Amino acid sequence: MEKRLVQPIHELIERKNERYVQLTHFNEERDQDQTSIIESDEDYGRWVRGHDSLKKRGGEIIRSKAAGTILRKQQIGDKEIVDYVVKYEQFIKIKKKIHSTEMVEERRAIFEKEVLKEDKERIVKKQTKEEKVESSPLTFLDTRELTGHRSNYNRLEAVKYAERWWNDYNPAYKKFKDNCTNYISQCLRAGGAPMTGGGNRASGWWLQKNNWSYSWSVAHSFRWYLSGAKTGLKGVERERARDLVVGDVICYDFNGDGRWQHTTIVVAKDGNGEPLVNAQTTNSRMRYWAYEDSTAWTPNIKYKFFHIVV
Repeated sequence: MEKRLVQPIHELIERKNERYVQLTHFNEERDQDQTSIIESDEDYGRWVRGHDSLKKRGGEIIRSKAAGTILRKQQIGDKEIVDYVVKYEQFIKIKKKIHSTEMVEERRAIFEKEVLKEDKERIVKKQTKEEKVESSPLTFLDTRELTGHRSNYNRLEAVKYAERWWNDYNPAYKKFKDNCTNYISQCLRAGGAPMTGGGNRASGWWLQKNNWSYSWSVAHSFRWYLSGAKTGLKGVERERARDLVVGDVICYDFNGDGRWQHTTIVVAKDGNGEPLVNAQTTNSRMRYWAYEDSTAWTPNIKYKFFHIVV
């Protein structure tokens, strides 16, 4: 990739990272030389929400770094479009406890006459119904796993899987464009959560060969499956996020309209005892559960907190 494109993007990443750390409040006077092309309203708004949330929790960023990788370039008319990913890693201190949080974001930079004119996050549409998937069929699952046999849920194994695959994709499973619930299902399965059902995609929670239940891969279906399951994997609702333990699950309705769009798994607690979660689609590790720093967040957001039982 040409240096004339790579260098402005890397400089942009460094400036944005520095600016986020220094951000103190929404009414901060903007430096027009730095913000004229690099901050969309969505970006700036989520920075502010994330920073304010951290302050309310008594936390501080003690170190932050960001690095980008170019994915592809295309020419459309007089515009050069560069897709890239940027990985953020922050070390956060809350009380006497320090944890790192990581997030991988896919972005698009648009150049006109070799000048960077626009930079924005490439947002995957949140999945609320089944989608067509092109991938190799699964070969390792056996139909005997769909008999509803009982097993204990090993939370440590679920979290180990969540940590191993948060920013990668297990080739033994299908990968969806919006992969968040598929990833969570894999985590739960790694912890020994038993599959139930089979054949009827609208019933149970299962994956068999080249077929799967809606609840396995669709956030909306998974949320309602957890509430209604009577056997196998079940979810017991908790009132507060802090009532969850590692290996539990949080479901998100970003718009508050009854369509559940996202799922995360609790992998740790911060210094206040609040959950830190892993997720995919926007691949995240040990992210604060409330997602106030997400472009998908709205003031109408609703959550469901599920304690996993089998």
